[in-house]
Amino acid sequence: MEVPAPDAGGSAASRKNAVQFAWTPLVVLKVAALFMLTGLAEVGGGWLVWQSVREGKPRWWAAAGSLMLVVYGFIPTLQPLPDFGRLYAVYGGMFIAMSYCWGYIFDGMKPDLGDIIGSIMAVVGACIALFWPRSR
Repeated sequence: MEVPAPDAGGSAASRKNAVQFAWTPLVVLKVAALFMLTGLAEVGGGWLVWQSVREGKPRWWAAAGSLMLVVYGFIPTLQPLPDFGRLYAVYGGMFIAMSYCWGYIFDGMKPDLGDIIGSIMAVVGACIALFWPRSR
């Protein structure tokens, strides 16, 4: 949810930047769902390409994976978060954990203690960056 700042004046761009972002339970759910969808598209697309190129699966797997990676590029634009750099930095932490989950589910990879601790630290760090109180 966006809350307009007091009369910002100036150009349209400066008025747009003066809009404040506010967390609500619905916004948290939307952000989480979009991070999950983004991760599924990126990790799934990359995995399909990997399977085609490295594991000998049909070429159409690579084409499908490439299409998923294109879709992945658009999903973050649906996020209500206002800052591109912060959005992608936070997503990076989520991506780490989702990659391990994908490997476990689809490739039978067994994460070791370092993988688990590293994933937890990445997600905690991402949450700190995401929910840290900011003033604009």
